[in-house]
Amino acid sequence: MPQSMAVACFTVPSSAAKRPWRTSKKPKLEKRQRNSSVGFGAERRKEPLWQCVEGCGACCKLDKGPAFPTPEEIFTDPSVVEMYRNQIGPDGWCIHYEKNTRKCSIYSDRPFFCRVEPEVFQSLYGVKKNKFNKEACRCCRDAIKDIYGSNSKELENFNRAIRDST
Repeated sequence: MPQSMAVACFTVPSSAAKRPWRTSKKPKLEKRQRNSSVGFGAERRKEPLWQCVEGCGACCKLDKGPAFPTPEEIFTDPSVVEMYRNQIGPDGWCIHYEKNTRKCSIYSDRPFFCRVEPEVFQSLYGVKKNKFNKEACRCCRDAIKDIYGSNSKELENFNRAIRDST
């Protein structure tokens, strides 16, 4: 079972204009283009299923820097902001993240904002359940690239796991 996951990588509508990591939306295709297939027997590409990759922990770097939203931009409840901030250690990593094992010491009792689940993404970021996998995958890739780099084994492992899920 994966042992780490904290979610703080999405924009919130009020900050979208000032955050450079948010890409612009692609133009919508006409319905017939979007649903058409090329050639006889062409299959629709399945959406990858998000999954946590053990031994990563990029999400446990809670103080990610200016490229990611602050707790105040994500949470509306000041007590949740305080709880989130209290979990940040002096090095920016969660105080419950064990770096030697790359696992969370409170995984079964972790706070709701550390859970990558459709309901959490809906309540915090407005991500509809049918978009959860795509957004969770994007979130993880962004965090992994920021923490470990674009050529890291962590990103390679994540991409392989996602690719194998389709």
